[in-house]
This record gives sequence, C-alpha cells and structure tokens, in this order.
Amino acid sequence: MREAEYDRTRLGQFLAGEARADGLTRRGLMRLSAGVGLGVAAGAAIGGAAAPALAADPPILKPLPPDLFTAFGTNAETKWESLRGTGHLVPVDRFFVRNHTLTPRIDPDAWRLRLFGTGLRGAPTAGAPVEISYRQLRRLPSDTVTAAIECAGNGRSFFTSQQGQAVSGTAWKLGAIGVARWTGVRLSTVLKHAGLSREAVDVQPVGLDPNFVSGGVDLGPVRRPLPIEKALHDVLLAYEMNGEPLPPDHGFPVRVVVPHWIGISSIKWLGQLEVSAEPIFSPWNTQFYRLFGPTYPVDGELVSRQTVKSAFELPWEATLSAGRQTLRGRSWSGNGRIRRVEVSTDGRTWRPARAIGHGHAWQRWELPWHPAPGTYTLRARAADVAGVTQPDTVPHNTLGYLFGAVVRHPVTVV
Repeated sequence: MREAEYDRTRLGQFLAGEARADGLTRRGLMRLSAGVGLGVAAGAAIGGAAAPALAADPPILKPLPPDLFTAFGTNAETKWESLRGTGHLVPVDRFFVRNHTLTPRIDPDAWRLRLFGTGLRGAPTAGAPVEISYRQLRRLPSDTVTAAIECAGNGRSFFTSQQGQAVSGTAWKLGAIGVARWTGVRLSTVLKHAGLSREAVDVQPVGLDPNFVSGGVDLGPVRRPLPIEKALHDVLLAYEMNGEPLPPDHGFPVRVVVPHWIGISSIKWLGQLEVSAEPIFSPWNTQFYRLFGPTYPVDGELVSRQTVKSAFELPWEATLSAGRQTLRGRSWSGNGRIRRVEVSTDGRTWRPARAIGHGHAWQRWELPWHPAPGTYTLRARAADVAGVTQPDTVPHNTLGYLFGAVVRHPVTVV
C-alpha cells in the first residue's frame, strides 16, 4: 500500500469516527485543517527543539568534521563532495543524522522490544505483552537489504534559494539521504512470532529517544504507524549497518527500515510495536509530515514517496580546474530505479550521463567535461521507472517537503 492511499483511507476513517488519533483529538485535527496555529507548531517540530532537561548530552554523539557534514544542531547533513570515491554505500562516518531530540544511550543487555495491542491473538485479555530481548531477536532468521533512508525535507532550502518561497524547518540542501546495507529480522517474522491476528490493520513502531516537545506540548516519543500490508511486505528491524552493529546515532540497538517510504517511517531506537485492530494516527502523520499550501487540501496531504532527485559529488560553489574534468553524481527516486540521467553544463543543452554500477536504491553516474575558465551552473535531471522526470519547479508547501526540481549547482572554473 502506498503512503498517500493509506493516508486518505485513515483520514476518512478518523473523520467518520472509525480510527483513533494517538496524541491528537478530532478537535485538534479540525484546528489543523483550518490552519490555526500550524506554522508555529510544525516549524518547531521540524527544527528538532528539545526540552531543556535533555541538554546534558550532545544531540549527536559521533564526530561531525566540517569536511564531511554541515551541522544543524540536532541534525547533520552529508556533504556531497565527501561521497566522491566511496562506492555505492555511504560509509557510516558520513551518513546523515536526523534527530528529533538527541541520541539516547541504550544498554543492549537491558533492551527489550515490547509488542502489544488489539491486533495480537488473545488481546486484550491475554495480559502481559510479548517481549523480545536483543539476543533473542538476533537468533531469529535474518535478512539483508540495501535501502535508502531520506529525510522528507531533503532539498528544502531550494524552495527559498531557487523558487523564492518561504518554508519552515532545517535548511537541507541534498545531503539528507544515505544508502546502506541493513541486516536484521523481517518485521513480518517478529509479528508472526508474537501472534499476529487476522484483525490487525496497523503497526506503530515507537522510539526510545526522549519525548519530543513542540510549542510547550509534550507529544511523547517519536512514533508513526504503518498499514499491516506494508509491515508484512518489506519492513526490516535492523541491528547492523554496512556489516557492523548499528551506531548509536543511527538507531542502536535496533531500528526500523521501511524501504521507499519517507525517513520518519524508519523509526530509530525501536522500543515498542503497537499492533492494532483499530486504525490509528499519530502526531507524525497528522500534525507533522503533511503538505500544506495553496495547491493542497485544507487538511493537508500526507508526505508520500520521495520525489526524483539528482546531486553532483561536488562542493557547493566548487572551484575546478580548466581542461579535462569528469563530473560525477547520484540520482534516486522513491518510485524505484532510475532509467536515465542527463546533465547540462551550459543551461541550454542536455547530454546523457553514463551509469556506474547497479542502480539499486540510487544510481551513480558520470560525464566527461572540458570547460574553459569562467562561471557555470551545472544541472542534472533524472527519470525513473515510473516515467517521472525532474521538473524545473515544484509546487510550494509551507514545510518544505519533497523538493524534486532540478537543482542549479554553481561552480567556478579557473
């Protein structure tokens, strides 16, 4: 099931009194529909503000050298030039970080995954929830997938710099994405182990990071439901990243990996799974991660699959030498594989780039270039298997999600 279809179904059920909004009342949703107070609350949420009591630890534990990252407080963006020559997977030391509060320190020996809810057999009369230890989880049959995780706001800054439109949130360029090889246990395996019932409709992963506070309101831990169809299809509970145990900033000891869906679905530091026979919402798909703007419904539209994007493996405003150059970059899409990539160096004509390696999760590419001294604006555009091609502009939304237009990358040749 696609996210947009899921959202339309759940919203209709909620308005008809057939779904539960975890953390949001019907009146609250109606206030959001009317746009009352949305900008302040959502803007604070995207910025990742934490309660004052959470300031004892830094929000990100791993080193953030300036040649690898642009730091945004609770978030850190990968610099594209740091990926040149790294191969298909993003090394852990330069994988972007998106935190709502801060990275928790979790003892794997004490960690338990708690499964509960009306979607398990015998619920709600069965009593204690099912608990799985870290050691028990690692004994279950494992699987490995290569998948991208991308923040829904990746590319947000270009709404302002290219389209002249104001947006709220972290001013990402294109570095809020990473591709890794994730190893863990299929969520379907864990659900069947816990006793999944035929009545289950939603599964809600809940993180162990500190509660998120927005506008003075404690919204609890980060959580976002999935339809049972998606949960049983390709979702992974990962405990390894690129062949090593998950680092703390990327979800240790266990995180959710939801291929093709936006990054907020891939909950880090997993602690609970609510399995529900009743449709549910959470603040992370009602109050946040929705598209609001003149071309969207008054109650917003759920942020769905990511758009097609392309990035050069170059510094922003790079300085290059005249003569023979090889431009390299990567393109990707939430719809699946990339079919073709074209590059323009003169603002008028487009040349096909040569694909490098396989195209799973994203496609690497290169193009020879022989520039004379001067200033240039490089452009790359991709088309995916669904026939979607990057446009010159995209519709504005106030929270700056899903920017997928062609990015104008300035360089100087000397």
